[in-house]
Amino acid sequence: MPILLAALFLLTVNVLGNYSRTTGFDNTLTAYQDTTKPGTDTIPRLRDSAARKTVDTAGKKNDTSGIKTDTFGIKLSKDSLDAPIHYSASDSMVMDIPNKRIIMYSKGQVKYKDMDLTADSIEMDQSKNEVIATSRRDSAGNFRGRPKMVQAESILDADFMRFNTKTMKGLTQSAITAQGEMIVHGATIKKISPTEYFAARGIITTCNLDTPHFNFRTPRMKMVTQKLAITGPIHPEFEGVPVPIYLPFGFFPLNQGRHSGMLPPQFAASDQFGLGLEGLGYYKVINDYFDVTLRTNIYSYGGWAAFVTPTYRKRYRYNGSMNLAYQSTRILSNDAKQEFTTAQTFNISWSHSVDSRARPGQSFSANVNAGSSKYNQYVTNNPLRNYQNSLSSSITYSKTWGTMFNLTASANHNQNNTTTLINMNLPNVAFTVNTFYPFARKEAVGASKWYEKLGIGLNTNVANQISLYEKDFSLSKILDTMQWGAQHSIPIQLSLPSLGPLQVSPGISFQEKWYSRKFTREWDKVNNRMDTLTEKGFYTMRDISFSLGLSTAIFGKFEKFGPNSPITAIRHVIRPTLSISYKPDLSKGAYYNAQIDSTGKNFYRFSHFDGTIFGPFGEGQFGGISFGLDNNLEAKVRSKKDTTDGGIKKIRLIDGFGFNGGYNFLADSFKLSTISLYLRSTLFEKINITAGANLDPYKVNDRGFRIDEYSWSGGRFSPGRITSGNVAVSTSFQSKPKDDKKAPKEEDSFNSQLPPMTPEEQQEQLMFARQNPAEFTDFNIPWSLNLSYSFSFSRLFKADYSGWETQTNSNVSVNGDFNLTPKWKVGVNTYYDFRTSSIQMLTMFLSREMHCWQLSINVTPVGTYRSFNITINPKSGLLRDLRINRTRFYYQ
Repeated sequence: MPILLAALFLLTVNVLGNYSRTTGFDNTLTAYQDTTKPGTDTIPRLRDSAARKTVDTAGKKNDTSGIKTDTFGIKLSKDSLDAPIHYSASDSMVMDIPNKRIIMYSKGQVKYKDMDLTADSIEMDQSKNEVIATSRRDSAGNFRGRPKMVQAESILDADFMRFNTKTMKGLTQSAITAQGEMIVHGATIKKISPTEYFAARGIITTCNLDTPHFNFRTPRMKMVTQKLAITGPIHPEFEGVPVPIYLPFGFFPLNQGRHSGMLPPQFAASDQFGLGLEGLGYYKVINDYFDVTLRTNIYSYGGWAAFVTPTYRKRYRYNGSMNLAYQSTRILSNDAKQEFTTAQTFNISWSHSVDSRARPGQSFSANVNAGSSKYNQYVTNNPLRNYQNSLSSSITYSKTWGTMFNLTASANHNQNNTTTLINMNLPNVAFTVNTFYPFARKEAVGASKWYEKLGIGLNTNVANQISLYEKDFSLSKILDTMQWGAQHSIPIQLSLPSLGPLQVSPGISFQEKWYSRKFTREWDKVNNRMDTLTEKGFYTMRDISFSLGLSTAIFGKFEKFGPNSPITAIRHVIRPTLSISYKPDLSKGAYYNAQIDSTGKNFYRFSHFDGTIFGPFGEGQFGGISFGLDNNLEAKVRSKKDTTDGGIKKIRLIDGFGFNGGYNFLADSFKLSTISLYLRSTLFEKINITAGANLDPYKVNDRGFRIDEYSWSGGRFSPGRITSGNVAVSTSFQSKPKDDKKAPKEEDSFNSQLPPMTPEEQQEQLMFARQNPAEFTDFNIPWSLNLSYSFSFSRLFKADYSGWETQTNSNVSVNGDFNLTPKWKVGVNTYYDFRTSSIQMLTMFLSREMHCWQLSINVTPVGTYRSFNITINPKSGLLRDLRINRTRFYYQ
């Protein structure tokens, strides 16, 4: 019986050649001897492997020379394949041994190299090296088990499929193939190589439906996988209706990833700029690490703009991008004396970041945004940037030596587009020596001595500042306004053991400042104005202070709530602080009194170093106390949804509220300092509230100057005057996603190798999203709302020193969207300024979800910069430039 089973197995192997079943004895057998020739014994003689000589267990060795290994010893057949074929079926398989065929029924699957074929019925013919896959119709007339072949990055579906396993050539009928985002339907598709296809009576689309919403129809085409598709005469169709636009040929790039090419423009119209083409340009890939984007805007009234944007990246090292922009603006003028208003403006932005793993202990980053003050005013169709009134830049390099030393060098820039004032700080150098303990033992044994906890540190800052207006920008003005300064601080601290609930912290601080200029303000009696005299040189100021701090914490809890109350307990934590300090008056010589008006009766105390980089030290000696009180409130409530921890949930009522102040026993007047009040809270884990105020406990005269009398003196109680304050409230609400599986997931920005975006690029991306909301709008979130309100006021000294004035600012911002229907979404973004009692900006958008297409309407009806934009284009990035666009904007 074993000999018969072996003979039957070898007979089956001979007939099937290279084919092997995944459910058989061995799915890695690739070829066997062809024994179909006459006179060939189909049952090879089996060698008795038990007759081989072996080593005697008693230690005698037998002669093993000439013994051959027991193997099949079969030669490869000429019609065998170079890789195994794995096949299976869920219903049955029929083996036609005389004709060398295998037929698989119901969910047949064949795997060969990188090709995976599935179909309802699959027939493999070894004699012809062919595989035939077909589908079937069910009782309802629908196709079941359509053949589907996946090879590399190509996917092919068809009603009928035939291909050769050796040449990989094939023919399909009623086929659909996907090439990246491109989907090709063909009545007949012929595959002539692993990467080349020909199709007859085909359509090209990016819509993934069996009956696409739109397509391009052509009688013939050729495709090269992941490269391109070329067609004969072609015309578009929408919902099966031909559009009377015919082209002699079509070219569709199928490249994936970065590649060079033209950037098509979009049409725009403006009453001020005229007709225009925006975004016309070219994208050039230099190499794997560097590429450049060139764009231009051209308008019929003669204005134009050019943009050069190089980007670079090196994985695990650094990445960055730069944008160089130049605008030659020519718009219709509102002045009757001239027809056009012209302006030449520029902007430079640069963003650079370094992977922290590239050089441990070192870091370099750059975020530069500089240019003409009026550049943002002439940027078209971008209200978010039009109202950006300040620009700032920062370039920073830092290096750390172990845990002891740290060096940071930076260059900073900021400019006000309204006042055109430019401030530059370069270079700024900061050197820090972390606190070290000179008396501590290297190998501590037992309890530490009190003097071993004496710590010393060093903080040094050196800065150079340039301040001038844009119209005065020149080398002479830069040298004239340049000033430098330095600040050194040596903190000395001692950590003492706790005295019961009290924590005692003594400390000594020495500071020194260096200045390159000294200012003296004098009243000009002839011209009745204040003049400022500047003296260049090297000047110093010093300050020293001694302190002893006490701090503790007091806890309180109230739990007497009813059994049915949703609140089970309220916890109150009080953290009082008290510090006793002494500071001698080392700055007395830097202060002086100066007349500030023509009466000769009003004087103000100035410092020679007001207006310098680091400013002066405070005047006068201080010997007194500093006090503070911080509080927070928490509550425990019963949760009906969350049953963990017994259904008790802790919530924060007030994160912190309290005050800080001081009292100087050695001062001859105004001994009590102003009181600083603050409050911060997150209500219901949704509403963020921050508030602060300064309370002045002294009275003022008729001109608003302080007098040395407490506000509660004179028989009338008053805690004082609020001289400045601010309140900010913000919240955001969002509905639950319709489908949790489609909820957006956070991306790992650390591993992202894309170059960082500058603030301008972020604004441009945001504006592009507003102009094309259908591409970014999440219909899975039915509605969302963001609200913020801010209010601030301060009492400031007038510029002419004539008295005091109170300035207030108040505004509210609203941003939200909601689904009108499952396919329509509307949104609004507005900013209202209470100071001017007007809406500063209002933008609205309307988007329509059209499966493979998108419709977006963006309107800015209110504001200095008004615009209207409507865009209809495919969602696919491959056909994004195939758009219908209408843009109009107005600059007032």
